[in-house]
Amino acid sequence: MTALKARVVEVVHETADAHSLVLEPVEGDRGRFTYRPGQFLTVRVPAEGGWAARCYSLCSSPLTDDRLKVTVKRVAGGLGSNWICDNVTAGDVLEVLRPAGTFTPPSLDEDLLLVAGGSGITPVMSILKSCLAGGTGKVALLYANRDERSVIFADELRELTERHPERLTVVHLLESVQGLPTAAAVRSLAGPYAGRPVYVCGPEIFMDLVTGTLTGLGARVHVERFFSLEGDPFEGPEAPQEQAEGGEDGDAGEIEVEMDGETRTVPWPKSERLLDALLRAGVDAPFSCREGSCSACACVALEGEVTLDANTVLDEQDLADGLILACQARPVTDRLKITYDG
Repeated sequence: MTALKARVVEVVHETADAHSLVLEPVEGDRGRFTYRPGQFLTVRVPAEGGWAARCYSLCSSPLTDDRLKVTVKRVAGGLGSNWICDNVTAGDVLEVLRPAGTFTPPSLDEDLLLVAGGSGITPVMSILKSCLAGGTGKVALLYANRDERSVIFADELRELTERHPERLTVVHLLESVQGLPTAAAVRSLAGPYAGRPVYVCGPEIFMDLVTGTLTGLGARVHVERFFSLEGDPFEGPEAPQEQAEGGEDGDAGEIEVEMDGETRTVPWPKSERLLDALLRAGVDAPFSCREGSCSACACVALEGEVTLDANTVLDEQDLADGLILACQARPVTDRLKITYDG
């Protein structure tokens, strides 16, 4: 079983077009909702003739918040955002996948530069709160919005700045005041924080501007990109080709997988993708899109070699570090050892 259920405890109207859902795991699923700062939930939403799925970042922190919280901003014509904002109320139960994603800092003790645009503040807020609560580093946030009324978490950010004046700096970029962000503005505002790891989330054009500008200055930039999933990732894995055609699995290899502090070995038919083999064996591996576009299923290959059918999210440094996408990986070697534990 991969799907989880979460009850909506409260709906918070953050701005005119952004709602936060405070979630409580249903009994029996609580242990599978552990998450790291900056990760997201995949939510099943109704679609014409069936179901679809959409990803929403957790703005809550595993270190400071008893309950999970996602923030959904209404998008013109958006299937998931409009359904949630128009229909979801306290008491409703949502079907979700376990928290996932790689937009999370390896250490909460580093000095960080966080850059957000609009609703891109959601995973950034999770990272920010976690660093202040459980780390020792300083955090600078550059936050771009249309105007003051569009600033999600304005009060909470003000309170955090007052509580941590030596560690947290928040700079607001308002289109109504400064105009649209420019490369020159980004360079100027980011200058005092040169050398820090950078985490960016927001509209595509904004992230491209920030990433291009700061990468050109030598910064290592981590980006969180979301998109509309084409299929329904809640559906179970298809049978391997050999099994579907009545063939044999004599050429199957094996996977040694480390997850949640435990290690187990499972078979891997060579016609099957890594994620499907793990799920079929009962391994509660994280995933979201199953299309090679979101990194929710990313793990580290410690031994062995794979090929990826598709990859639009891992860069050359990620691949050099051993990161692979389980939903797209097929075996090259007979044995593979992977870890999800960092």
